[in-house]
Amino acid sequence: MRNVPLMAICSLAFLCLAASVEQLPPGKAFRPVVRGTRGAVAAGNPLTVEAGLRLLRQGGNAVDAGVAATFAAAVTEFSHFGMGGEASVLYYLQREDRVVAVNADGPAPALATPDLFLEKGGIPATGILSATVPAVVDGLLLALQEDGTVTFQEVIAPAIEYADGFPMSEFLSGLIDSRSEAIRQMPGGERTFLPSGKAPEPGQIFRQPDLARTLRGMVKAESDARRASWRKGRRAMRAAGIDAVRDHFYRGPVAAAIGKFSEATGGLLRASDLASYRARLEEPHSVTYRDWEVHKVGFWSQGPAMLQSLNILEGYPLKGMGVNSADYVHTVTEAMKLAFADRDRYYGDPGFVSVPAEALLSKGYAEKRRALIDPKRASHEIRPGSAEQVGLAIGAARALTRPDDPAPAVTTPPDHLPLGTTCINIADEWGNLWSATPSGAWLPSVVAGDTGVPLSQRMQAFSLAEGHPNRLAPGKMPRYTLTPTLARRAGERPTLAFSTPGLDVQDQTLLQVFLNIAEFGMTLQEAVESPRFDTLHLEETFDQHRVRPGELRVEGRIAPDVIEDLKGRGHVIELIGDWRHASAPTIVSIDRVNGVKSAAADPRRDRYAFAY
Repeated sequence: MRNVPLMAICSLAFLCLAASVEQLPPGKAFRPVVRGTRGAVAAGNPLTVEAGLRLLRQGGNAVDAGVAATFAAAVTEFSHFGMGGEASVLYYLQREDRVVAVNADGPAPALATPDLFLEKGGIPATGILSATVPAVVDGLLLALQEDGTVTFQEVIAPAIEYADGFPMSEFLSGLIDSRSEAIRQMPGGERTFLPSGKAPEPGQIFRQPDLARTLRGMVKAESDARRASWRKGRRAMRAAGIDAVRDHFYRGPVAAAIGKFSEATGGLLRASDLASYRARLEEPHSVTYRDWEVHKVGFWSQGPAMLQSLNILEGYPLKGMGVNSADYVHTVTEAMKLAFADRDRYYGDPGFVSVPAEALLSKGYAEKRRALIDPKRASHEIRPGSAEQVGLAIGAARALTRPDDPAPAVTTPPDHLPLGTTCINIADEWGNLWSATPSGAWLPSVVAGDTGVPLSQRMQAFSLAEGHPNRLAPGKMPRYTLTPTLARRAGERPTLAFSTPGLDVQDQTLLQVFLNIAEFGMTLQEAVESPRFDTLHLEETFDQHRVRPGELRVEGRIAPDVIEDLKGRGHVIELIGDWRHASAPTIVSIDRVNGVKSAAADPRRDRYAFAY
């Protein structure tokens, strides 16, 4: 298989999928579930999937494959994610029966202060001032070093091949063309994405020579360190090599170039910000839902909002309501409103704010929240739990930011709106799982000089409101929307890995995908294709941090009588196209009885899945 040309696996997989679709029974799913006995990868595009498959076929585990696929995505999915971005990751180690959370989400630079941006009228949505510390590289290296099995050179090989050149897709070509003026405004943007002065044509080989050179420099750093430590044994050589890659990027020439570029272009990032950054391995948070256990990353993300929603919904007979019935949509929506009200009042970087995590995820607290839901009427109030209910001192909580909050918010031009995030989910032959939501450095992005590294725009996720748990501070992480998921039936080892792009919609989508499986017995593909809805009754993470009480966005495939019923209950309905929801998840699973690995991908975007 190693001798098969790079694109052959993806082409073969597409043909197999196309042939299988024609054989599906009517009324089921547009695409089939793909199944294999050794491994499965579901991700944002075929090249990302191929990178993950390559490592699995070479004997790597899910962590190796996840690291390789994420690096590859940073090269081939630059519309949504780049090498200077960030990622939240969960992975499961079968042998240890252990779930690990990777916090690879970058903090604000040391020079970033609320006063600075208040004087400027707000935090810009794009440009050099919106850059947080590049984090994804350190997070991937940490996961690789701790729980991977191969070298950096092996996991980065697909990314280097793609940086040397890959065929431009219609989607990327059209996107570059539509945002060409915004790209030209970004330092380094035209050089990288418009090399001939215009968008590359579909099928044209697109090259990123600056980024390829940076990646090869990282490989050389590893190779030199391995040679210098060969007497210490294989394990020590591998560790020394990965450490050298980290030093090369965060404390060596790459960091120096990024810092120099940022200072020269009026940015806040400095080489010292990269030198002091460390990704972290953490314990995930989890709750039980009926006979399931669901895992999410920490309260520096919005992930626990899904767990809070599940706790509330556990008290309802959802299966009896019927999927996407009026009662079901209303109940799930009202539960999500309550969970997101708590997100906006209490969630933030735990290194800077006191988050009442235990109380927020308790079953007793969920019972109190459940009592607030009126089965016949949609709430238009923002109702976070009280400080007393979650165990904080009175006065420690804050009121939800309103559109008239004195802290300014920047209106984002349409061609600067965040595209945001991709998703990568992997199962290997030993039963390990990987779930990631890489993000940041999306188009239009600033590219740091001749490094080829696009920088993240995540600073815009901060609030400038006094007392807000997500208020900007030097060295603080903004509250991230990135939220991978692992789930298993009680008593079993984790079975599902799933994630999605979609800003504030991510956990709303993942909640519905999970309920489609846990309550309604859908296949993986049916679960990701099923019509969706999402509430706008929350504080938006991006743009103006708007709050739109009572608004509910609904795909057109939900029955007209259901929509009318929801309107009658007071929901303010925004009807969108049949397949126009903002999210696009992928999912993999492992059948613990027969060892079959399955994967599915949402057709709403260019998602892709393959198993073997």
